[in-house]
Amino acid sequence: MDPACPESPQGPEGVTLLVIAKEPLPGRVKTRLTPPFTPEEAAALAEAALVDTLHAVAATPARRRVLVLDGTPGAWLPDGFDVVRQCAGTLDERLAAAFAGCDGPALLVGMDTPQVTPELLTVDFADCDAYFGPAEDGGFWALGLAEPDPALLRGVPMSTHTTGAVQRARLVEAGLRVRDLPRLRDVDTAPDATAAAAAAPGGSFATELTRLRGPVATSLPSPAPSPLSGPVPVPAKAAAGQDAARATAGRGTAR
Repeated sequence: MDPACPESPQGPEGVTLLVIAKEPLPGRVKTRLTPPFTPEEAAALAEAALVDTLHAVAATPARRRVLVLDGTPGAWLPDGFDVVRQCAGTLDERLAAAFAGCDGPALLVGMDTPQVTPELLTVDFADCDAYFGPAEDGGFWALGLAEPDPALLRGVPMSTHTTGAVQRARLVEAGLRVRDLPRLRDVDTAPDATAAAAAAPGGSFATELTRLRGPVATSLPSPAPSPLSGPVPVPAKAAAGQDAARATAGRGTAR
């Protein structure tokens, strides 16, 4: 047994919560947000999403909270987290290694769903073996295992539109009782960012997105005047030209 992950009690208080994340540095995170955002703005949004995720995890009952990080912790990391460096390798290997560090129930989430809440993260494995949180893009935003087995993740093709289906099928094929969590939308593109901010308007991510976008224009073009509302005013210069044209036309047609 890993001494850092001792045998845990039953219920949500016995679950280890894992957050797998990258240090939010320009050019290394949320590259699909560029454009319309600059690399620096994309990194600021990634940091805000990570802050919201970490705060939700911090407010969730748990035995242990672990940030599995690619990079160096910053001022954005709240108290109460152990930091573990991500191993090298493909994403499936890194996720498998995160689970391998614990010998009790664990729930893993990424940094891409700032709309996540403590209610969504409070899980109890009393009557199931796994939790699965599907993502709108075909992946998954959460994976929970009562008995973490790295083999359940190794070899699953990541970052495809079938990743979630393959991963969930792997759980079922292993004979696990799977409980599904609500479907959420990862933040990968600008429309994703808008949707996530709308789902959590009071969070750091929504605040940062509003700051970067600036105020949204709300003024509309003036409607065309109604034919019943009287003559349309004509600028003086245009009126003078029309008068001259009428006078000329009158001279040309006189007999």
